[in-house]
Amino acid sequence: MSSAAAKPGRLGIGIIGAGRVGAVLGSALRQAGHAIVGATGISEETRDRIDALLPGVPVIEPQEIVERAELVLLAVPDDVLADVIQGLADLKAWQPGQIVVHTSGAHGISVMEPARLQGAIPIAVHPAMTFTGTSLDLARLEGTAFAVTAPTPMLPIGQALVVEMGGEPVVLAEEQRGLYHAALAHGANHLVVLVAQAAHMLSVTGIDNPGRVLSPLLHAALEGALRASDGESDPISTLTGPVARGDAGTVRKHVSELEACAVTEQTTDVIESYKAMGRAATTRALGLGKIGEEQAQNLLDAFDS
Repeated sequence: MSSAAAKPGRLGIGIIGAGRVGAVLGSALRQAGHAIVGATGISEETRDRIDALLPGVPVIEPQEIVERAELVLLAVPDDVLADVIQGLADLKAWQPGQIVVHTSGAHGISVMEPARLQGAIPIAVHPAMTFTGTSLDLARLEGTAFAVTAPTPMLPIGQALVVEMGGEPVVLAEEQRGLYHAALAHGANHLVVLVAQAAHMLSVTGIDNPGRVLSPLLHAALEGALRASDGESDPISTLTGPVARGDAGTVRKHVSELEACAVTEQTTDVIESYKAMGRAATTRALGLGKIGEEQAQNLLDAFDS
């Protein structure tokens, strides 16, 4: 294995999967003083990203990376992670004492069992952030939460790596990784869908810059809900609009308008989302006492009308 001896405790790091996440995290670790001994890159886009974020780092094959590196960073898609680890195990590539870190939110350390059986140290770290794959991400890493899962004696290694990248380590149990990742995907990915749907509806009304119209409203709603989620109140306490007021008549009008638009604009996904999220908002508002049982039933009837 290669040794990065320029500073005490520095490691020779190899990156398997230098995509948007791997290249950025590799760059952050390089800035912390570690040496990047190699990276994999098949597509032209990935090779360009390596040139931009990891200049001078050789593009080599996965087996050679494992042979050279003291720490292997696996930043590959969730569905191929197990195959990559097993494939390298079949080649007897993993080395005793080698640190193996993957960045999948959905997986913990059990997926790295083939590497562990060959003596490697498994650590899972997942940054709760959306990556662009550019240098802009490096500043955004500051203060970002990273879910860290590792055998108890090895947790300090994972936590230290996260701190070196500018993040804040959050220890997460192996059995909670799936729910954790589902929560992030539901919040971030579906937020993007909701914004896209709202922007589309505004564009249908003739508004040229829907993002400008939505921005103050959505920023205020998001910031309020996030502040509440970190405090003692339920985020739903910040809910405004017809559900929070129990305005079933307004909801019926919304449903009618959206159903008509779905016919002319082929946007059936919008009405389905509106009803599903409206029912969820109603249930949560009732549970929190923002609306009464009669108001809740009227709202649910309106969503089903």
